[in-house]
Amino acid sequence: MQWFVSQNVMVQALLATLFTYGVTALGAGTVFFFKTINRKVLDGMLGFAGGVMIAASFWSLLEPAIAMAEDMALPSWLPAVAGFLMGGFFLRIIDRILPHLHIEYPMKDAEGPKTNWGRSVLLVLAITIHNIPEGLAVGVGFGAAAAGIPGADLAGAIALALGIGLQNFPEGAAVSIPLRRDGMSRRRAFWYGQLSGLVEPFAGVLGAALVFFIRPILPYALAFAAGAMIFVVAEEVIPESHAEGNEHIATMGLMLGFALMMALDVGLG
Repeated sequence: MQWFVSQNVMVQALLATLFTYGVTALGAGTVFFFKTINRKVLDGMLGFAGGVMIAASFWSLLEPAIAMAEDMALPSWLPAVAGFLMGGFFLRIIDRILPHLHIEYPMKDAEGPKTNWGRSVLLVLAITIHNIPEGLAVGVGFGAAAAGIPGADLAGAIALALGIGLQNFPEGAAVSIPLRRDGMSRRRAFWYGQLSGLVEPFAGVLGAALVFFIRPILPYALAFAAGAMIFVVAEEVIPESHAEGNEHIATMGLMLGFALMMALDVGLG
């Protein structure tokens, strides 16, 4: 642990997001043991992922953004509101320009521009969209801790990485197992499942570098990552977890994920 603390912020962000990617790969690895996944279990896991993302958005991102704005003599609400809305707008643009297909949806329901890309590629792209704000959030969290802003510290950044990692496990499984059920080999299904998480280390290092070297944008960057994550939860995670009539299971999963992330952030931070 002491070795990790002694590293510079970019190395910390890289290692943390390599961890979150590794958990995605572990989730994808369940394809070597299962060919199908019970829909109720999947919806519960999706709800859990959504709860983690919602809790992380406030305690790890918006709360420090508000504290930093007050410390910089800015209106406390301005960076949080502006960054939050920009994050959601950014994800909306990505959602429109990048072809993708959500879990368990038929090809006719693929979103974005029309393309001849296969189902496997579109599924990976859908989860990759999820992982962009997650990687950014972890990187921005470490950047905020390194910058020494009020309300942000290394323990809180580590708690955020742990929470994001936990909710990446079901995301990896949610890609690889449906691909295996569709007839793809276990190795190829695993490859595509883990591939969806590779964007996180890149996004994490970028987020840490931006906020560490350009301190004035930090409260906006924190809120931006929060807005992007909430967009993903509202636009995709919750609707997908409710699509098969398992709303109560998904909601309990969301409550559990929220409570766990809140305990991690408040307890460790």
